[in-house]
Amino acid sequence: MRAPKLTIAAALCVLAALAGTLTYTGYLVVGVLADYLGTGRGMAGLLLAVLFARFPWVSNRKLRIVGLLPAPARRPVMASLLALCLLHFLSQGDYVPAGFTGFAIAFLLGFPWLRRAVAGRMSSSVFGFAGKNASKSTDDNVIEGEFREKKE
Repeated sequence: MRAPKLTIAAALCVLAALAGTLTYTGYLVVGVLADYLGTGRGMAGLLLAVLFARFPWVSNRKLRIVGLLPAPARRPVMASLLALCLLHFLSQGDYVPAGFTGFAIAFLLGFPWLRRAVAGRMSSSVFGFAGKNASKSTDDNVIEGEFREKKE
C-alpha cells in the first residue's frame, strides 16, 4: 500500500455509504410492513425487533444466545422480507426504493462469500502459508526427495 491513509479514508467512506444504504432500506422495510399490517411505523418496527432480537441466556452454566428465530432461519426471513418490499416497490413503479432494496438483497446474499474472501486475503497476508493454494507457491527449481537409511 502506497497511501495507507487514503486507503483507510476510502474504506471508511464505503462503510459509511453501506451503513446509510442499509439503514434507509430498513426504514423502507418498516414502512412497507406497517402498510401491510395497517399499523404505524413504530409498531411495525417493534414487531421486527421482537422477531430478530437475540438475548444472552445462561443455562447449565453456559452462555447461549437465544432468539425467537433460530439461526438458520434468520437470513431466509430477512431475504423474504426484502423480496416482498422489492416486489411492492416494483408493482407501484417506485424504482429508487426498489434499487435500494435490491442492493440490500444482493448484499445479504453475497455477504458470506465477501466475508470469506476478505478473511482469506487478510490471513494470507499475515500468514504466508495460509490460503487454498499454498502448495502452488513452492519453487519449481527445488527437488524434493525422501531419504531413508538402510539397516544392515
